[in-house]
Amino acid sequence: MTFKSHELEFLRDAELGRLATIQPDGTPQNSPVAFSYNEALGTIDIAGYRMSKSQKFRNIARNEKVALVVDDITSRDPWRVRCLEIRGIAEQAVIGASRGAAGDELDSAIIRVTPKRVISFGIDDQVSEPHQLEVERRDA
Repeated sequence: MTFKSHELEFLRDAELGRLATIQPDGTPQNSPVAFSYNEALGTIDIAGYRMSKSQKFRNIARNEKVALVVDDITSRDPWRVRCLEIRGIAEQAVIGASRGAAGDELDSAIIRVTPKRVISFGIDDQVSEPHQLEVERRDA
């Protein structure tokens, strides 16, 4: 299994992530995105309005390497964050019509990320002192 149960719960509860892709000139582009975990395929599916016309969609046609970061702040005193970074391979895919949060029809084009490396921090431990938490890294 690529994700542990607490990581899946974190992904399902998250509302926004940031997808890093590589532009044609080699510089990174980081974009806020909505996403969902595709249980049948074990992928992260990223949908959006006019996705097929977006720079991030064009970027993955040239370079399939991506990173998606999903994080939040659960406390500011003490400072406590949770983070899940998913490094992987992205592909352009087409799905049936779907609806966004406002009920508007989304582009049928999506970015599908197959996880290759998972980096997790603070998701399963909200009790230990923040500076005692360890980063967990593993290949998917």
